[in-house]
Amino acid sequence: MLRSLMNLLSSCLKPLGLSEKNNSSNTCKWVINGGSREGKDGLLWYRDFGKYASGDYSMAVVQANQVLEDQCQIESGSFGTFVGVYDGHGGPEASRFVCDHLFRHFQEILAEIQGVVTDDTIKRAFHATEEGFTALVSKLWSTRPNIAAVGSCCLVGVIYQQTLFVANLGDSRVVLGKRVGNTGGIAAVQLSTEHNANIEAVRHELKALHPNDPQIVVLKHGVWRVKGIIQISRSIGDVYLKIPQYNREPLNGKFRLPEPMNMPILSADPTILSHPLQPNDSFLIFASDGLWEHLSNETAVDIVHSHPREGIAKRLVKAALQEAARKREMRYSDLRKIDKTVRRHFHDDITVIVLFLNHEFISGGTMQDLRLSIRSTLEH
Repeated sequence: MLRSLMNLLSSCLKPLGLSEKNNSSNTCKWVINGGSREGKDGLLWYRDFGKYASGDYSMAVVQANQVLEDQCQIESGSFGTFVGVYDGHGGPEASRFVCDHLFRHFQEILAEIQGVVTDDTIKRAFHATEEGFTALVSKLWSTRPNIAAVGSCCLVGVIYQQTLFVANLGDSRVVLGKRVGNTGGIAAVQLSTEHNANIEAVRHELKALHPNDPQIVVLKHGVWRVKGIIQISRSIGDVYLKIPQYNREPLNGKFRLPEPMNMPILSADPTILSHPLQPNDSFLIFASDGLWEHLSNETAVDIVHSHPREGIAKRLVKAALQEAARKREMRYSDLRKIDKTVRRHFHDDITVIVLFLNHEFISGGTMQDLRLSIRSTLEH
C-alpha cells in the first residue's frame, strides 16, 4: 500500500513543468497515462506520450537561448483541441504572454458565440492578445522600454468536429502526414502559411504594402530582413515596428528607424486555413522554426511514420540537433555539452508537438472524455 502511494506521488511530480488535468468532474485529478514518460536530458525536456481528445500526442522542447523563448500548449475540452507553438524573439516576454492569454481569449469568445469555432473566432483571439500585449508595453514603457522590441511568432491549430483550423503569424510550421493509397507510403503536406522575408512572396507583399519605401526589405549578410532588422513580417508584439510612439527614445538605438513610420510595418493579422480532416490524415507535426531550419517537411514526416509513437517528438528534436552538429562538422555528443546561450550559435530553441489522429473519435463526433491542459514551463 505504501509503495503504491509513493508511486502515485512520484508520477504526479512533473519535472517538465507541464500540467495535465482531467476536469470531467468537480474534483481536479492528475491524469497518469500507462507507459507514458516525461523528463529532462540536459537542455532537452520531453513528454514522450499521452492522450488528448482526438488521439495520442508527443511533445519535446530543447533550449538554446539563455532564457527559453519558446512556449507551447495543448488544450482539450468540449470544443475539441487547441494547440499553440509560440516562438519568441528578443526575449521570452511575448511568447509567455501569448501562452497565458491567447487560449483564454479563445475560450471567452467561444462562450459569447455558443461554442462554434470559425476563422473569425480565432482571429478575434489573436487580436485581443495583441491588444493586451500592446497595453503591457504601454504600461512598462517608462521603466522597460525595450519590451517594445520583444515579439513572438504564433502557430495555432484547432481541431473542431471534423475540421482542423490552422492560424499562423511568423515562421513556425505545421505539417500533415497523409497516407498515400494502399502502398503504406506517406506524403508531407504543409498546412501553414509562413511570413518570413526570405520567402519571395512575402517580400512582394511587403513591397506592395509599402510602395514608397525602398528599404522595406533589405538583404543583410545574405538574409532578407524587414527594414534590415527582423526576418518576419507578422507577429504578436514587436510594437516598435507597429506604433510610431514606441520607435523613439528611450528604446535602444539599434531598434529605432532613421525615418518616420507613417504606417505599421509589421502586422498581427494571422493567415488562417481550414482543412476538413480525412481518414488518410495520419498525424500533425507542429514545430517552431528551430526544427524546420534543420529538417525538411518530408524528412520530419518520414521520421514520424517510420518510428514508434512514444518519444517521437524527442526523436525529431534529436534529428534536428544531429543535423545542426553535422553542419558545423562536430559530433552530436559534443554539441550536447555546449551550454545555453553559446548553444544559440548552433541552433535555436526548438519546440515540437506531434498529434496522432484517431478518426474513430473524429468522424463519430465523439471525442474522448478527456479535458486536458498542458503547457511548457516558464522557467528552464
